[in-house]
This record gives sequence, structure tokens and C-alpha cells, in this order.
Amino acid sequence: MNNTIRVNCTKKNLKPIRDFVTEYLTALSLSDILMNQIVLAVDEICANLIIHANHEDPEKYLTLKVQTIKDQVRFEIADQGRAFESSNYKEPNIKEYIRMGKKGGVGIALVNRIMDKVEFLSDGSQNICLLYKKIK
Repeated sequence: MNNTIRVNCTKKNLKPIRDFVTEYLTALSLSDILMNQIVLAVDEICANLIIHANHEDPEKYLTLKVQTIKDQVRFEIADQGRAFESSNYKEPNIKEYIRMGKKGGVGIALVNRIMDKVEFLSDGSQNICLLYKKIK
């Protein structure tokens, strides 16, 4: 089974990414809820990278690799866009956002709640986001 997908940075490629993740996770016999949460988290990170880091530039690429290691699934999402400054990230108050009717800006908070571990790495030319989720 293929465990890597590479797409150019356009929003229309979010569906193939979701399909790819769903197909991979289907083989792991997860509950629908867990599967949907993981697909949502990966989709959210990929959308942020495509829209914010790469400004929907079709000349730029995003590579998603997934693997199961023991009792967890690990996603590695790599791109060459602007690095996400996780040190500057302050988690929003979601209740306050809802009260204000504010849309957007809660994606990373959502991903942090769904996944067990989220890491952002950068080596200058390439950025990597690692997502881990225990599945057993």
C-alpha cells in the first residue's frame, strides 16, 4: 500500500489528501469517530500549509507520508513554504471565539486536541509537521 502522496499547493488537492488518509486508516480498522478526527486533523494542517505557508502556489508541493509504528500512526507533512512559528502560537479561547461568532483560527487548537503529539520542525529550506496518534 502506498504511504506517500505529493500534491501541489492548491485547495483542490485537499480532497485527494483526505481520501489518501481515509484509505490508509481504513486498513487499520479504527472506529469511525477516531478515523474522522484524524482525517480532520491532517486536513487542517494541510489546508493551513497550502493556504498560509504556500499561498496556494501550484508551483510548490506538499508531501504527506504516513506510517504505523507499533501502536501509533505517524503523519509527516513536508513543504517548502513559510515556517509555522509554533513558539509564537498562542492557543485561542475557543469559548470566546464561539461567543463572538468568530470563524477560523481554531484549527491548530483542534489538531492539538485530536492528536497525541504535534511537532513543527524546520531546517531552513524544508518544514515538517509531525502528527502522532495512538490507535490501539
